[in-house]
Amino acid sequence: MKKVTVLSNMYPSIEHPTYGIFVKNQVELLKSKGIDVDVVAIQDPAKGKVANVKKYAKWFMKSLFHLMKNKRKIALTHAHYAFPTGFISMMGKKLFNLPYIVTVHGGDIDKMASKNARIAAMTKKILLAADAVIVVGERLKKDVIERFNVPEENVQVMSMGVDTSVFVPLEKSEARKELGIPSEQKMVLYVGNMIEAKGILELLEASAILQKEDPNITLYLIGSDKDKGFMEKFQEKTASTAVPVVHQLPMQQREVAKWIAAADLFVLPSHHEGFGLVALEAMAIGTPVVGTDVGGLSYLLADNTGILVEPRNAAALAKGMRQALTEVDEDRKLKMEAAVSMHSYDVIAKRLLALYEGIGNK
Repeated sequence: MKKVTVLSNMYPSIEHPTYGIFVKNQVELLKSKGIDVDVVAIQDPAKGKVANVKKYAKWFMKSLFHLMKNKRKIALTHAHYAFPTGFISMMGKKLFNLPYIVTVHGGDIDKMASKNARIAAMTKKILLAADAVIVVGERLKKDVIERFNVPEENVQVMSMGVDTSVFVPLEKSEARKELGIPSEQKMVLYVGNMIEAKGILELLEASAILQKEDPNITLYLIGSDKDKGFMEKFQEKTASTAVPVVHQLPMQQREVAKWIAAADLFVLPSHHEGFGLVALEAMAIGTPVVGTDVGGLSYLLADNTGILVEPRNAAALAKGMRQALTEVDEDRKLKMEAAVSMHSYDVIAKRLLALYEGIGNK
């Protein structure tokens, strides 16, 4: 098979090692299976109108030049996010007859395509022109088919997969000893961006409810604090509660895995979520998960694989967290293992390679 060019508006760098790490992980997975992959991506998470215009214009031109220069060597392009990334792939197909796949991650449908009618219309064009559309969760499949009229036979549900060489079961006592966490502490962990849409304020309130019942409750958060407005609001809320809160900036995945292993409970209280890969990573380690009944989490945590609660409801979240902290459910452990197996890198690689072969060899 000829080259695959991966296009993404998020990709890690030395300065920003977790920015779009899921895309890099899949690229490395493809390379490990013998696929020749080129990546043209944005590695700078800087925001602001001027910064965005500059970096997106530079990336757009660099991408088109790469496709023009390598058009005879490229079997297909794989765009992560429908818009804006998929637009480059669509142009590559129109100008150079390069087939393309788009992976829809959630924000491109839930937020970007909802900004205005123009972006929604462009998103529809990109999805309809794609040779295949991958969605990372069942809810996104429904959205892509119903909102954008993409034929069901052209849509595949395929998560980014969980790296079970990194996210592996580890004894809680060992992880806590290494991280310096007291054994008696009830450790509640969240990993993700520090933004309001992730339900962090509800998590803080729910933790405060539980802390009145058990003074050992401590809330740990690992995530970017780039939303200064939200961080000010969060710090004000934190100051008004008795819950001990420990916030750390993003770290390498192997370090994150240790923190998940040390936790009594992993919580993902999002207002919307395309899939919830970090919840799957927590399952791979064996830490119970409480998540909101939204998007991909509704499917990932269904049937007692995790504990689902109503979004934007601190009391409901506290109830689910209490349940996870006090009960031992062997059936749930087995279902967590089954979910991890279904989304393992080996399974995802086989499916993705089959899709590439089918499209790249047409």
